[in-house]
Order: sequence, then structure tokens, then C-alpha cells
Amino acid sequence: MKDTDFQEIKDLPLFHNMDNSNFDTLIRGAYIQNFPTQVELITEGEASNFLHIVASGCVELFASWNERETSMATVRPMSTFILAATIKDAPYLMSARTMEKSRVVLLPSQDVRKVFDKDNIFARSVVTELAQCYRTVVKNSKGLKLRTSIERLANYLIKQNIYAGETGEFDLKTEKRLLASYLGMTPENLSRAIKALQPYGVKISGAHVIITDMNDLESLAKPTPSIDDPDH
Repeated sequence: MKDTDFQEIKDLPLFHNMDNSNFDTLIRGAYIQNFPTQVELITEGEASNFLHIVASGCVELFASWNERETSMATVRPMSTFILAATIKDAPYLMSARTMEKSRVVLLPSQDVRKVFDKDNIFARSVVTELAQCYRTVVKNSKGLKLRTSIERLANYLIKQNIYAGETGEFDLKTEKRLLASYLGMTPENLSRAIKALQPYGVKISGAHVIITDMNDLESLAKPTPSIDDPDH
């Protein structure tokens, strides 16, 4: 790993304020790998031997049961994934695969746990990140249980528009099959939901989205901080 790679890791909120000597312990066994698209990085049920950090590219977290599969989340730089399994020394509850060519840092889980036990600042950062992850799971669950498929799609598009600078025009970064799974619907239901949003000023052609009447879309979506605000 290059010095710039170490600095990128140190700049993450999870590691930023920890003791430098403990950070050196944390990364002593770390290494970085480049993966092509559609490579499975971890498998649900396996031991959590590494904490992963996405340095470039994009990784999909997904789960399977009874020959069914669902997309749980996407992870983009610079972010860790499945921290809880590393801290608990427990099996992964999700699998992960690259959605595009990706560069991933791997930190041995035993080193992460060792530093967690002796660095109070790092331990507090871990608790903060896990608390944020828990709140995100609750918000996602509320959205799935309380909203219709059309309302879920409407709120998703509103958030993507915010990330794109509120221009009212942007490209979807997730292919529609994965988007449907993430929103808890079939691809067919997603297509119907896209058509149902046309009267509310939404036009989607391929991956390109144009929103011509944000007020009308928001009147349908009814976004609320307790579900939609990532910092709430």
C-alpha cells in the first residue's frame, strides 16, 4: 500500500482521531486489491476475517434465502462495510460483490478488534458508526413497511436529485434490476411505478431522469426526516 492509501484510510471518521501508534497496529497487516466487476468479495455465513474499505468503484451488499436474492445496499468510496461482523467476530449476514471495477482495502479483523479493545477514541468511533448503521436500517424498514412502491420510488428519486445538486436532471447510478430489489419490488413493478410517476412530472428514459415538477412529486412522496434524512 502507498502512503496516500494509508492517509485516505486515516481520514475516514472511523479512524481519524485514533492514536497514531494504534493506527499503525491496525494497518500493519492491511493490503489493497483491485477487483473486476461481478467478483464476490465475501459470502453470507462465512467468518468475518477482514474489514473491507471501498477505495474506488462500487460494491453491492446482497442477501439470499430459499433461492431468492435481494439487494441490501451499495457502498461507494471511501466507506467500510460490515463493521458489526468484524467487531463481534461473527459470520457475515450479507454477501458483497463488485458492481464495477473496484479497489478494496482489507484490514484483518483480529487487528481491528485488538485496537478496539485498547483505543477508547477508536472504540467510540466504532459505536458511532454502528449506531448510524442501525438507524439507517430502521429508516429503510420504515420505508418498506409504511410506503407503497410508488412512494418509495418517488422518495428515492428526490434523494438522488439532492445528491445531483437539485438540478432536476440526473442519471441513475444503479441498474434498474438492483434498484427494484433495493426498493422491495420486482422489475415489473418498478416499470409500472415509473409510468405511474409520469403525471407527477417524472420522465425516465433508460438511466436518465428528468423531474419537471418537484412540488408535485413531493406532494406524492411526502418525504420526512425520520425516514429520508441520513443525518437525522
